[in-house]
Amino acid sequence: MLEQSFRVLTVASHPVPYAVVVFRELSRCPQIDFQVAYCSLRGQEAGLDPEFGIGVQWDVPLLDGYEWSHVPNRASGTESFLGLYNPGLWKLIREGRFDALNCHLSYHCASFWIAFFAARLSGTAFLFGTDATSLTPRASSRWKSHFKRFLWPSLFGLADQVTVPSSAGAELMRSLGIANERISLTHFVIDNNWWTDQAARSDRLATRTAWGVSEHDLVVLFSAKLQPWKRPLDLLRAFAGAAVPNSVLVFAGEGPERGEIERQAAALGIASRIRLLGFINQSRLPSVYASADLFVLPSSYDPCPVVVCEAMVCGLPVVISDEIRGRFDLVQPGVTGNIFPCGDVNALAKNLRRLLSDRAALAVLGENARIRMTTWSPRENVAATVEAIKRAVAHRRKDDSSSVTSSDSDSRPSARGSSKQ
Repeated sequence: MLEQSFRVLTVASHPVPYAVVVFRELSRCPQIDFQVAYCSLRGQEAGLDPEFGIGVQWDVPLLDGYEWSHVPNRASGTESFLGLYNPGLWKLIREGRFDALNCHLSYHCASFWIAFFAARLSGTAFLFGTDATSLTPRASSRWKSHFKRFLWPSLFGLADQVTVPSSAGAELMRSLGIANERISLTHFVIDNNWWTDQAARSDRLATRTAWGVSEHDLVVLFSAKLQPWKRPLDLLRAFAGAAVPNSVLVFAGEGPERGEIERQAAALGIASRIRLLGFINQSRLPSVYASADLFVLPSSYDPCPVVVCEAMVCGLPVVISDEIRGRFDLVQPGVTGNIFPCGDVNALAKNLRRLLSDRAALAVLGENARIRMTTWSPRENVAATVEAIKRAVAHRRKDDSSSVTSSDSDSRPSARGSSKQ
């Protein structure tokens, strides 16, 4: 007996490297007739990334291997409600006869709501989610937390299936009253095979030589946007406090904190042991990870960063703050890395001192990290996404059937209403 297939549309804001690998796999899945609608081509085309603060154009293929279309944006493209306004989504969804729509847009933008109402009127199952692991916003505004506590149960109740990338995200949804059967864990993943292959091909000695780093030095890596909430200055201070001999701290990324990193490194007397690489494009990142010994991300807000996957698949132990709850599925203290209290520079310094003092133990953690990633890959994401689509379609058809039955029942006169007096 042939398994049922589904016609599926994913609506995404723009092409990003970690998403397209899943799109390619879904396009090869026999159960899915799959296509993507992009609301912009930022990343594929050169454009300002507001968080990097520079123009970014990814140097790996983003539009190959799956069916896609570009729905023109009629708005500003900024981070606002009208930043994405793509009215063409309405016709695409209404005429597309899709079984399911997987929406990768934020509910903060107009196009999310265009997609939602078009799907509802078409009887199309609607999936969307969040990478959030708590109600606390990036900017610590208490009213926003209260607002989310009030709004989010109703908001996510609109989904036929809520997709989350972490166990912590699933727990958040359950705390809001979303039924467990309406929640699907669809991991944020990377192309494990590509990263492993590229890391293996990289020349560790040549990369380190370009950095002015000896093959015997211990390299601590931070790879992320240099934004305040990523807390790169915490790592800088902890590195200075750890005072591990023959160690170097490398920052791969760009952003507004760069100047302050340079100033504080000079003030702490460690400028000669700091490397600021700036923005590193995708094709060069595997060699950066492969040339390091330990990855650290001390963010105060970073729900489910893919850089953790990148580091681990390249064989790096990972140290993260306890605010990065979306990666507790991967970072296991004493097994694949460690977790420290966010903002506690002394605790982070102790972690650096202990981990960097034993190269053999560090290598074991790195190999454990690599092994952990064998079951956190596009394969698991695609399987979970297909299951989420099945559940969403079943839920939508059940709801639509119930609505029709209820409507028919309401339209028929009741025994009491039809009796003659």
